[in-house]
Parts: sequence; C-alpha cells; structure tokens
Amino acid sequence: MDSANSMESPPKYEASITPKDLEFEFNLFKTQLDSPTSQASPKSPIQTPFTSLEKIDNELRAFVVVETLPAWSPTRQEWFIMVSLSIISLMVALDTTILVGVLPSMAADLGGSSVDTFWTGTSYLLTSAVFQPVIASISETLGRQQLLLFSLFLFTIGSAMCGFAPSFQVMLGGRCIQGVGGGGIITLTQVIFCDIVPLRQRPTYFAMVLGTWSIGTILGPVIGGLITENTSWRWVFWINFPFCGLGLILAIVFVKLNSMAKLTLIEKLKRTDWIGAVLFIGGVTSALIGISWAGTQYSWTSPQVLVPLIIGLVTVVAFVFWERHVAPHSLLPISIFYCSSALAAFYCAFANGLVLLVALYYFPFYAMSVRGATAIKAGIDFFPCLFLCLPGSVMVAALTTRLGRFRWAIWIGWVIITIGSGLFILFDTNLKKPVMIAAQAVLGIGVGMVLTSVNVGVQAISKEEDSAMSASMYGFMRSLGMPVGIALGGTIFQNAMSAKLDSFHMPTSIAHDSESYVYELRRMTDGIEKTNILESYAHGFRGVFIFMTAVAGSGLLASLFIKKFNMNKALVSKYSART
Repeated sequence: MDSANSMESPPKYEASITPKDLEFEFNLFKTQLDSPTSQASPKSPIQTPFTSLEKIDNELRAFVVVETLPAWSPTRQEWFIMVSLSIISLMVALDTTILVGVLPSMAADLGGSSVDTFWTGTSYLLTSAVFQPVIASISETLGRQQLLLFSLFLFTIGSAMCGFAPSFQVMLGGRCIQGVGGGGIITLTQVIFCDIVPLRQRPTYFAMVLGTWSIGTILGPVIGGLITENTSWRWVFWINFPFCGLGLILAIVFVKLNSMAKLTLIEKLKRTDWIGAVLFIGGVTSALIGISWAGTQYSWTSPQVLVPLIIGLVTVVAFVFWERHVAPHSLLPISIFYCSSALAAFYCAFANGLVLLVALYYFPFYAMSVRGATAIKAGIDFFPCLFLCLPGSVMVAALTTRLGRFRWAIWIGWVIITIGSGLFILFDTNLKKPVMIAAQAVLGIGVGMVLTSVNVGVQAISKEEDSAMSASMYGFMRSLGMPVGIALGGTIFQNAMSAKLDSFHMPTSIAHDSESYVYELRRMTDGIEKTNILESYAHGFRGVFIFMTAVAGSGLLASLFIKKFNMNKALVSKYSART
C-alpha cells in the first residue's frame, strides 16, 4: 500500500528534537533557497526551493518529530510477538551451525565427495539468501503471519527430507526447501520488529533475538558433535521437529498483526510483483551457482561457470530495469539504495556475513583435520568466538539506543574484526592454544559489534517508509555473503591444498575429498606422509584466512563512507500488533 495510507494509524515513537535541531534545519533550507544552483526535483519535495517561510515550515513538519510525544514502550501483545520470534529464531540459528561437525560422517555414510558436502551447506545458504527479500516483499500484501507460517512449514518439510534422505540428491533437495523456510523466518523476524518497534528502541529489543541466535549458534556445533559421536547424523535434522511444532503454535497464537490496508485476496495477489520475484530469484541463483562451481568443480573460464554467471548478471540487470521502469508495485524499492551511505552499509552487511561463515565453517574443519580434534572438541574449541558475539551485540544495542549514534560501533567493530581475522592466519600445525583462543575472542567481539550496528545503520539511513524492506535487504546481503564466502573459500582451500600436496609429490585427489579424508587421517600412523598431508591442510586453511582478512579490511574501508544519520525516526509501518 502507499505510504500515505500507512500513516492512518497514530505512530508510536520517542522524539528528541530540540530547538537547535529546528534552527539547523531552517538554516539548511534557507541556504537551499538562497543558492542559485539548487535544483528542483519532482520526486523529492524536500529538495524543492521554497518561496516563503510558510512552505519551509510545512516541509519541516513533514519529517521533524514533535518533541512533546510520549516515550515508546511495548504493549503486552508486542511483548508476546517479540518473545515468540526470538524462540523461533533459536531453531534457525541451531540449524545453521549444527551441521558443521557432522559433514565428514554424513559424507562417509552417504558415499559423498567433498563437492556433495560443500553443496549440503551451500544450497541452504543460497536459497536462504535469495528468498529473503522476496518473502519480505510478498508479506507486505499477503500478510506477515501468513508468510511466517508458510516459512515454518517449508522448514519442517525440508528437515524431514534431510533426516530421511537416502542419498545426497534427496539431501540437497531438502536443504534447498529448508533454506527457503529459514530465510523466510530470518527476514520476517527483522521486518516484524520494524513494524512494531521504533528505530531508537529497536536495537535494545532486538537484542532478544540476537541473544537466542547466539545461544543456538553456540550450542549447534556441540550438539552436532555429540550426535555424531553417539548416534546417527540424521538426528541433527530430526531434532528440529519439536522446535518446528512449537514455532508453528507460537506463530498462530501470538504473532498476530493488523494490516493498515484492507484488501481482498485478489487485490493482494494483483499488487504482488510476481515477475520481479521470478527475475530476482532466477538471476541471483544463477549467478551464485556459477560462483559456487568456479574453481572447485570447474575452472573459472569454463562454460559451466561462465554461462550461469552471465545469465545471472543479465537477469539481475533486467530485474533492476523492470523495478525502475515497468513494475506497477515494486518487489524491492530501488529507493533503499538512494545514497552512498546505504551502499556502504549494505556492503558491510555482506562482508560481515562472509567473515562469520568462513570462520564458522572452516575453523571446525581445521580443528578436526590439522589438530585431530573430535567433532565435539571442534565445536567446543569454537566457543570463544561464538560466545563473545553476544556481549558485543548487546553492548552496542544498549549504547546505540542511549546515544542515538551508530557509526562509532561500526568503525570499532571492523577494526577488531580485521585484527581477529589476521590472527587466524597464524593457525598452523603448531598453533598454541592461547593464540587460538585470543584470535577467536577478538573476532567474536568484532562480529557482534558490527552485526548490531550495521543493522541499525541501514535502518537509520533508509527513508521511514522503506525501513522494513531495508532491514530485509540487510538480512539478504548478510546472508548472501555466507554462500559466497563458503564458495570462494572452498576454491581457495582446494587450490592451495592441491598446490602444497603437489610440492610434496603426493596425489592432489586428497584435496578434492578433504572432508571425508579426515577419518583416513585418524587411522594413519605418525610419519612423513601424515606430516606432509597435515601441512597441506594447514596451507589450504591459511589461504582461506588470508582471504577472510582481506574481506574484513574491505569492510573497514567501506564503513568510512557511512555518513551521520538521525535515529529519532517516526514509526511508519504497514502492520501493527493486533490488540
């Protein structure tokens, strides 16, 4: 629906506009009025030159928050919604990390190669990322609760397919369906918080989701390791069933929202940009498949890589053209990319997701191969990074709400991430445990700080009416970084390990089955052959962690282009909690 209609219900927000702010805005517009170079824009009345103080006053009233409005606090129903979404998020977080330690066991049981195990993780991340903006956009018309229930249903079906999969083909199908559901849950959690919580208070209340997400992320590798060591790997999927059942009940009973627009089902379907959805999903998926195949299954210059990559990029260009010039109701408002600060913030989200998943995926693999750790021990060894994400996130959430500023946390967070990533380069066959713990602790704090601050920044930069879709795009970019990181990391690891094996005159086929070969390593006696293989593994991981550090540095550089924006924004949403 139009933004004008979304303002029919009284907004709820906290204001802190002072007379000095009003004076600053008045002088700003007066400067625009006096400037001979000021240009009128039919799309933005804020930029139009004024001819009277009355017009200036009207423009100020269009976006300045009135100082006397009461402070915001959640209603009972809004508390129910936020707690329910936090519990549902725990399930998705657990599933994101529980698989890391069981991949070697799964590969051995199903007779899969490193390519199969690679796609087991990547297929979930890919579909999760691609469908997030689409589900968020469709929920604008078809309803938040309805799409949340649909996402939970898909997640349940996907978990069942994976748990009973007789082959990797069925496993990959289940992971794709599971990814669509997981992506829907992630993005709708973000969007619903944007619907009911004003920006200034949003970091504090969204910390509940971050807390449960951290718990799930921390417990995932350990639970996965316990399952692998004591029972069948299939339990990593069967364990989802109780959570799925609870999630469906919570979504039906508590996550009830009223739409500001009263439309019939036919009207809702007509307002949904189905063509844009097909172009977006097809284009991004095709491009990601090309990137994922490159360097591991096929060379970068092979037709198998270039064809899907080119088709994907052309389709994405067609999608942008459709959204800007043809679509009557856009799937994604192009206005969310309206300034350089928005572009920089979205890149920071992408880089943060990439760094986090590269560390999350490759550290347990490093621990199980180079250090000879069990799946349980590998999960426990990653505790410092995952555990310290939460304090970093919560601290930033509290301070950004109190101070009304977010850039300081982005900058400090990226400095810390870059240092932590650099310490990962030291991981070799003789790594001392204090260095390993310190590197993870530093990285975890930085990732937590950036996770919250960039999320807040994206929404502060966006226009009020675009807040929900900007939050969804933040989730998409962060999730997009995850499969890209795994794909490029896999290419770097395999090539670096193969080169090292070749220098030792050993078969490079070991690098192509590196996950399943971990169990072969455990059966080998100490000697020059095993030492050379371990050195080759370590060399592969070093290349991955150098790549991770470079991306962290690029995130720090991009963050410097984010300008100052006000967090005291009106709550403009298309949905509200049902009373």
